[in-house]
Amino acid sequence: MSASAFAPLRCTDPAAFGRVAVLMGGSSAEREVSLNSGANVLEALRSRGVDAHGVDGIPALVDALVHGRFDRVFNILHGGDGENGVLQGLLQGFEVPFTGPGVLGSALTLDKIRTKQVWQSAGLPTARFVRIAPQGDLAAAVRELGLPVFVKPSTEGSSVGVFRIVSEDDLAPAIEFARGYAGELLAEQMLTGGEFTVGVVGDVVLPSIRIVPASGWYDYHAKYIAEDTQYLCPGLEGAEEEEVRALALAGFRAAACTGWGRVDVMRHGDGRLMLMEVNTAPGMTSHSLVPKAARELGVSFEELCWRILEQTL
Repeated sequence: MSASAFAPLRCTDPAAFGRVAVLMGGSSAEREVSLNSGANVLEALRSRGVDAHGVDGIPALVDALVHGRFDRVFNILHGGDGENGVLQGLLQGFEVPFTGPGVLGSALTLDKIRTKQVWQSAGLPTARFVRIAPQGDLAAAVRELGLPVFVKPSTEGSSVGVFRIVSEDDLAPAIEFARGYAGELLAEQMLTGGEFTVGVVGDVVLPSIRIVPASGWYDYHAKYIAEDTQYLCPGLEGAEEEEVRALALAGFRAAACTGWGRVDVMRHGDGRLMLMEVNTAPGMTSHSLVPKAARELGVSFEELCWRILEQTL
């Protein structure tokens, strides 16, 4: 069961949270975005009286937990061990509550290929793709799928290592990247009917956002730097809005996700909606999408951070 509006706060006393670690930074390719997100979350929690402290990376967190310094963790460590189940298993071992999905949901959704396979097995729609093994034949995979396509790492985020290939001339940079990349890649059908994202916070499905980058492609620059990307919220109307929110929630739950996260959806040229991926520690920067959608429901950034943390009680 889901809702489209937030219930009253369960807790109003910041002391109920105890001492909170806001985990950020780390060593993944998304370090800088994570530091930005973490600083915003830290400021928001402190503004509401929470005894929150920034922690940079998992080793520093382990040292603090061994000495009993924190009661719970707000995880805003993007990518790598922050989202692949390693951190979640560690915190379960320490019996320390944390934000976001558990081990299974985190590990699964950081891997785009396995997430899409789960969705396929559940009968949920997702864009066609071809797996590219490490040092595999990227050009052959692209030709098998048919242009235009995106080529991307299976386990990275924030548009790291993503290549837009609309002609044979675009293959060379992607092939060069693949030669030096140790992990799996996937070639994925490029959909042109519109790009949407839907946030989930507890049982609440936020309004969808349609993303309209000025460049025509929602890359790293459009996500974190450009000021001319349009965010239309809600992204759809009426029955279509209900459909995209229901699909996002189905994809979130099928991937064993709980807590909070964000589901990315694309629309096919023929109007069909397709699940793309799940982010289990979404960005919380000035350009980030979950805060934008929450504002449509009258929820400020500070209240959103409180509500996410509240789920750990």
